[in-house]
Order: sequence, then C-alpha cells, then structure tokens
Amino acid sequence: MIGVVDVRDAIERAKEADLDLVEVSPESDPPVCRILDFGKYRYEQSKKEKANRARSKALETKEIRLGRSMKIDPHDIAIRLQQARKFLMDGHKVQIVQNFRGREMLHRERGRERMDHVIETLEDISKVEMEPRMAGRRMSILLSPDKNKISQIQRRQQQAEEASKEPEAKPESAPAADDTSQDSAES
Repeated sequence: MIGVVDVRDAIERAKEADLDLVEVSPESDPPVCRILDFGKYRYEQSKKEKANRARSKALETKEIRLGRSMKIDPHDIAIRLQQARKFLMDGHKVQIVQNFRGREMLHRERGRERMDHVIETLEDISKVEMEPRMAGRRMSILLSPDKNKISQIQRRQQQAEEASKEPEAKPESAPAADDTSQDSAES
C-alpha cells in the first residue's frame, strides 16, 4: 500500500521489480493498480472462474418425466415425486414434464389436474418458479427448493433423531406401603 502515485513512477517501480503494473479496479477514482506478475494473476483469476462455474453447475435443473403419456399408474407417480423431493432437498431445481399422445391432447385439463397434484404434494419444500404451461405436446412446471422450509424440516428431523437417541426416563415407582402404618391402624 503506497498510496496515490503518478503513473510514470508506478511503471518505473514495476520495471525495477521486474513485474507488471496491472489495473485491478478501473472504475474507482483514482483507479487501483498493483505491481504483480500478470501471468500468475490471470491463472488465479481463471481458477476462481472455474470454481464459480463448478458451484453453479451443482445447482443444475433435474427433469422428472411423468411417463410417456397420461396412462401412468398413481404408484409410479408417487415414486417420481419421491425422487423430485430428494432432488429438491439436495438443493436442485426440478422440472416436471407430462407428455400427451394422440387424443390425450383433447384432455389437457387432466394434465393440469395432475400438475396441480404435484404442486400440492411438494409445496412443503418447494415453490413454483414457472406455472404449468404447454409447449407442443408437453406440459411442464419448474419447482425450486424453498430453503426456509427445507431448513425447518431438517431441524425437526435432527430434533427427532436426538430425542430417539436419548435414553428414555424411567418413571419412578411408588414407594412400598409401610407395614407399620397398617399395624397401628389395626390396634
């Protein structure tokens, strides 16, 4: 930290140190510059960008298809909703897709009812990011995890686990009746 320095002086100091003068923050007044090895600086910047991309990729969108048509057993839907719940708990966004085949297109309201059922089932851990909409022969919705609701559920689960691990308190047994008190009452 040298302070405000003339550009020529800064360039001269960089040459003396056999390093580069790099403008780090051009928007500030005066602009902030550093004397450093520019190749090493670029390498560190690229590593930071890769790490940021990796973090953003971890929160990718998962797709759950409710069968190839409307003819799907309710149990199969329940299994797919369990998978969607798992993805949401892990912090992923989930896109639920319902395909329509042939004459099923005449009964889109049944698809809408199914999507409403999905929303209702998963509303305890998610929020609707994109309402159900048709795109060709596909109806889809996008659900995103609701972090507040998920953290509450996880807290309750931890409390339940802790409560089950603690040994149960044994109720204290009532003291035995004294024989002497009965003898005195009889006399």
